[in-house]
Amino acid sequence: MPFTETGIPDLLVYEPRVFNDNRGYFFESYSEQAFLQQGLQLKFVQDNQARSTYGVLRGLHYQQEPHAQTKLVRVLEGRIIDVAVDIRKGSPTYGKVFTIELSAENKKQLLVPKGFAHGYSVLSETAEVMYKVDNFYHKASEGGIIYNDPALNIDWGISLTDALVSEKDVILPTLENCTHNFVYNSDK
Repeated sequence: MPFTETGIPDLLVYEPRVFNDNRGYFFESYSEQAFLQQGLQLKFVQDNQARSTYGVLRGLHYQQEPHAQTKLVRVLEGRIIDVAVDIRKGSPTYGKVFTIELSAENKKQLLVPKGFAHGYSVLSETAEVMYKVDNFYHKASEGGIIYNDPALNIDWGISLTDALVSEKDVILPTLENCTHNFVYNSDK
């Protein structure tokens, strides 16, 4: 199967099968059939793409219910550290951080379900990140957690002293003080 469990319920790494030959490579970056075989019934409604330079740190972001988003994140160019934090109340892994290097070379993708804060940092000179979402952006539902929350102790793979962080992201609250309405559902 192209999915690998992460140790956090519902957070999965998706590794599509890549076909290489003397012309280059081919792979299905998304296959509804593969996701359905995994028991994942998602309807992606939008693709987002961002280009960033080395040291850019985006996150940690989420949208509250009923506008929460599941994201399927991949890198088209360069390398990033992708980060997901479980913030579902009642989850056995509440507050647990998962990090993974996603790159154009390894073609791995991270499926970040609703109920997680998400962000990434750029490790290469530039990186292009694309992610599918299953709900549209809704400004009033935005939420976030400060990237350097000492309780989370995230290794972003870059010096935080030199990180390029938006004005919006440097004033986000800690996990302890953030507002969200996510509840873990173990009946899935």
